[in-house]
Amino acid sequence: MTLETVDFKSTGYFSDLICDYLSKKEALSSFYNRYPDVNAFKAQIEEKEGFTDSHRKVLSEQLSDQYTHLETSGATLSNIAALAKPNTYTITTGHQLNLFTGPLYFLYKIVSVINLCKTLKEAYPQHHFVPVYWMATEDHDFEEINFFNFNGKKFQWQGPEDETQGGAVGRMSTHHLEEVAALFTAELGPGKFAEELRDLFKEAYLKHPDLTSATRFLANALFAGQGLVIVDGDDPGLKREFIPYIKEDLLKNTAYHQVQGAIEKLQALPANYNVQVNPREINLFYLEKGSRDRIIFDGDYFGLAEGTRKWSESSLMEEVESHPERFSPNVLLRPLYQEVILPNLCYIGGGGELAYWLELRDFFEASEVPMPMLLLRDSVLMITSKQKGKLDRLHVSVNQLFTDRHALINRKVREISDIPIDFSPEREHLIEQFKRLYELAEKTDKSFLNAVKAQEVKQIKGLNKLEKRLLKAQKRKLEDHVERLTALHNELFPNGSLQERSSNFSQWYHQYGSGFIELLLQNLDPLDARFKVITV
Repeated sequence: MTLETVDFKSTGYFSDLICDYLSKKEALSSFYNRYPDVNAFKAQIEEKEGFTDSHRKVLSEQLSDQYTHLETSGATLSNIAALAKPNTYTITTGHQLNLFTGPLYFLYKIVSVINLCKTLKEAYPQHHFVPVYWMATEDHDFEEINFFNFNGKKFQWQGPEDETQGGAVGRMSTHHLEEVAALFTAELGPGKFAEELRDLFKEAYLKHPDLTSATRFLANALFAGQGLVIVDGDDPGLKREFIPYIKEDLLKNTAYHQVQGAIEKLQALPANYNVQVNPREINLFYLEKGSRDRIIFDGDYFGLAEGTRKWSESSLMEEVESHPERFSPNVLLRPLYQEVILPNLCYIGGGGELAYWLELRDFFEASEVPMPMLLLRDSVLMITSKQKGKLDRLHVSVNQLFTDRHALINRKVREISDIPIDFSPEREHLIEQFKRLYELAEKTDKSFLNAVKAQEVKQIKGLNKLEKRLLKAQKRKLEDHVERLTALHNELFPNGSLQERSSNFSQWYHQYGSGFIELLLQNLDPLDARFKVITV
């Protein structure tokens, strides 16, 4: 196995906002609490020391309830119990309930969290650090999560026929996943690790009644040995801790005002960053069986955007007190919910997640809740030894891999061509010739000067066209080389995107079993802010 690294900016797949954050650009310093490095965690721990014992007790008890019917490791049970103690803190990531984990980066998120906890334990042995995966059980974007890819094929779940798909996905029944299981099993074929994957899928989705319990089982099966604690925020006991903030959002629209102000400051910066998420006046949904509808206020009454419910202020406050579990935070309010119920020090997420977290500092301050440090998760390109051999024979380096495919092919054709495909000397010679003509033109009228300029432009354009035609001709001549490079690049960057956003962990588990996860645990380090390329 070999590990190589590439700067995130050099990959071309990360926004200017995230690259500037990683570069610690001064202009962004007011949008986050403190930048994550090992030494900075000392101040973060001190700031989070105010997390109350009562909150810890509720968290530990509710998690114990959530794990009642799940067989897990001693390490995880120990971590759940430790959350009740004042010297214990969490490192958290979150993700949707994608079918069979969805894209590869699901694993990279969790491994990043686990490995950071290990690093912090070495640096601060007097404290305990718990890796947490927050399941996005209340999301309702079913089409985003109902599939995974394996062997270039898409395995898609149509969803239960007896329920609507508009409600919280975590509550959805896992009925009718037998067909997906059968198709996946057939594609896996024989083999030890194929059997493990088959059993893992069937155990998770055919023996658990809903998507929440299935996902918890699956993540636990993969990472319980590392003490991973899996949190379901769709929990009445945890939601009760969030009641004051639910009321604040409904009555004072604090998130809207604070985040809108932060967005205006962000947009005023010279870099002209794109806004990831815009706030609403009310950032809560109302959860019922089969539905998750936005709550709105029309000036007189609160109601649902779908028009199915209506409350006065007093009746809505009674509803919040009686049934906090019915109030679901949106993408901007959920970070506050996490930090209210977790003794959390750092949130690890992808570039898109960190982009909207960077809108939240003023909101956290107004809510008097410490904002966690923000750390970009590890990103990885996995390469087989066979693929690496092909790259070597094509003389393509790791850094060159991240070049746009069209530009990469043009570059390699120029390199291996037996004739030069660069007319730069001819262009320079032409420009020198026209200098003499410009000197003559300066001594006569303007019309001749314009004619010289037009002729220069025409001839340079002609050279450019000839250069492109020569390149095209050489591509045809070197067609085999071009086809091999195109096919290999498409294997590593499916549809021109990062591998981690398309491939499923089963692609690698099928070959290496749990050794694949061990390899990630040994090599990933989110504090090393570089893109990892692993050849196995």
